[in-house]
Amino acid sequence: MSVDPTEAPAEETGSVATAPAIDDADEDDVLVEEGEIAADYLEQLLDILDFDGDIDLDVEGDRAVIAIDGGEDLARLVGRRGEVLDALQELTRLAVQQSTGDRSRLMLDIAGWRSGRRERLSSLGAEVAARVLETGEREVLKPMTPFERKIVHDAVSKVDGVRSESEGVEPNRRVVVLKT
Repeated sequence: MSVDPTEAPAEETGSVATAPAIDDADEDDVLVEEGEIAADYLEQLLDILDFDGDIDLDVEGDRAVIAIDGGEDLARLVGRRGEVLDALQELTRLAVQQSTGDRSRLMLDIAGWRSGRRERLSSLGAEVAARVLETGEREVLKPMTPFERKIVHDAVSKVDGVRSESEGVEPNRRVVVLKT
């Protein structure tokens, strides 16, 4: 039997061969590659639009995070309530998927809008949770995107004695905070 030295060996369990497990370093390498593909795509987009901006790549948890900062026109890439930013994030994810063949979960932030929004929503969740805990009355928040609702749910979950749930149908799905 000949063995090709360029092929990675499979580990055998009984008569079934299994691929070696991917470790955290390999996963980080994959996320860095996703981020680099996304950064190249976004750099080309900025060039086409003739916008200035610095592109930073990071890995947070299980996703690549791309941040674009520094240009005066960048607010136009955020749009009203982050709608343009969400669309650009989806297009960037599709560009990465086209290149890698795998679905991307990368997060895009432009001009610090998403990070600022995260802070405001975390504060809102904590404030509403405290009010519901004090009054005992449920509160229904304005409709939010899935990203926004997750941030509020996470903030509410840190307060003992209250819980949150989502109700309604997109695009009018909203967070409800209740006393437990």
